[in-house]
Amino acid sequence: MRTFRRILHATDLSTASRPALARAIALARQNRAPLSIAHALPLAAWPVGSGFVAPGTYEVIDRGVREHARKGLTARVARARRAGVRATALLLAGGAPHEQILRAARRARADLIVIGTHGRSGFSKVLLGSVAERVVRLASCPVLTVRGR
Repeated sequence: MRTFRRILHATDLSTASRPALARAIALARQNRAPLSIAHALPLAAWPVGSGFVAPGTYEVIDRGVREHARKGLTARVARARRAGVRATALLLAGGAPHEQILRAARRARADLIVIGTHGRSGFSKVLLGSVAERVVRLASCPVLTVRGR
């Protein structure tokens, strides 16, 4: 069986991503590997200053999104550490989520990415896309996908 030296777990902080976190923690403990737990902030979906969202409102929303992400990452890192895993949090920003995840994996020199899937299909997959699918297709290291419940 292959030994993994550095593992990156990408999470959207949803309940569907919990099984992937559990698997990433188990693999990190089994391989005595450090675990980076990453959350990619979505690109801003609201045009600022064009009548949709005022700049001040956008800043309030952005602060709230970042604080929610920090709390979620902190809880997941604490869970990994309680399991005896060396874990760190990565809050990613600056591009599409799959690009941020791939960039973080390269920077961390991860030799495994663990990511959850929602199991969407049909129209919702076309409409929302699949970050996990793009990561699998473009990653330079193995990617383990774990289906959410």
